[in-house]
Amino acid sequence: MKTEQIFWTVDRGWDRSASGAMAGSAQLALVFGGCGALRDPNRLMEIAREYPHAELIGCSTSGEICGTHVSDESIVVTAIEFDYTSIRTAQVVLGESSDSREVGRDLAARLFDQSLVHVLVFSDGLVVNGSALTRGFMDALPEGVRLTGGLAGDGTAFRETLIVSGTRVQPRCVIAIGLYGTRLRVGYGSLGGWDPFGPERLITRSRTNVLYELDGRSALGLYKKYLAEYADDLPASALLFPLSIRSTVDQPSVVRTVLSIDESDGSMTFAGDLPEGSYARLMKANFERLIDGANDAAYAAFESTGSTTPDLALLISCVGRKMVLRQRVEEEVESVQMVLGERTTLSGFYSYGEIAPCAPGDSSELHNQTMTITTLMEI
Repeated sequence: MKTEQIFWTVDRGWDRSASGAMAGSAQLALVFGGCGALRDPNRLMEIAREYPHAELIGCSTSGEICGTHVSDESIVVTAIEFDYTSIRTAQVVLGESSDSREVGRDLAARLFDQSLVHVLVFSDGLVVNGSALTRGFMDALPEGVRLTGGLAGDGTAFRETLIVSGTRVQPRCVIAIGLYGTRLRVGYGSLGGWDPFGPERLITRSRTNVLYELDGRSALGLYKKYLAEYADDLPASALLFPLSIRSTVDQPSVVRTVLSIDESDGSMTFAGDLPEGSYARLMKANFERLIDGANDAAYAAFESTGSTTPDLALLISCVGRKMVLRQRVEEEVESVQMVLGERTTLSGFYSYGEIAPCAPGDSSELHNQTMTITTLMEI
């Protein structure tokens, strides 16, 4: 497989210095950009003219990754030409009463084929339940096929997220790409790097991904107590203080981040489920451990395909990590390239949720506040 990238900014327009060879041969173009940039229909039409035979698939973000560069309100296009792999896409527009798990099952069923190797998914980041969506995919995908991808972003605004499908952008949508062929090799890694603080508390009242009570007390009230001066900036400030959730003492924990709050009933809506009877604990950032987490995720992805340099690495990291790392955010991307090597094309975005297995052989699940990496190569 071959890749090339083009890059758009409001100040400079399109940078096509690394493009041109695949204009007529790319089958897929991954498009990641800021909401404002993607809403301009001219941009997608220009991409379609650049790659007339490619499926244009992607989403809005909270920061775009192109190589080791991270930017905001830009557009990054990664064109892919496969030698031995075919693709198929499916999408669903979410209604007011859409069941996220059923959406996942439906999309997986539409992509089902005995030659299916992997599925990439890009989803609305605000109205979908990412945990249920992922479970739905895993209910219906063939044995051994995994799902990776992420929830679209909208910076720290949390107003609306967009999915790219062809020359259109669509809110409240989920789109999936099936990858088919025996010569495709897919690797993945997912790690965080946050430290727990405060006591562990029992989730005493919740409904799917809406949290009402911890230890019988208002979840929002407790959150505000611990956030102190950050409480006035909720829900955006909650990205700095996610929750670690575990079902039992023996279960590994997953991290959940806040999408919205409701002052009227003291509830908090998270990107994934928080089952009653589970245990929750606040987390805070450790700068060096965030960088180490990205590095370790890269090693996991690299080793899962036999320590062979991949052609493409799709990096999906959480907007909360970007808020913590600030002007040093590119260090976590650089740490990935140090592991995978300069021959690997890096593309991706900062998200409202990341989907990947925790480790090779595990089922896919929703993560928050992690760096997830999907590597692709053909043999």
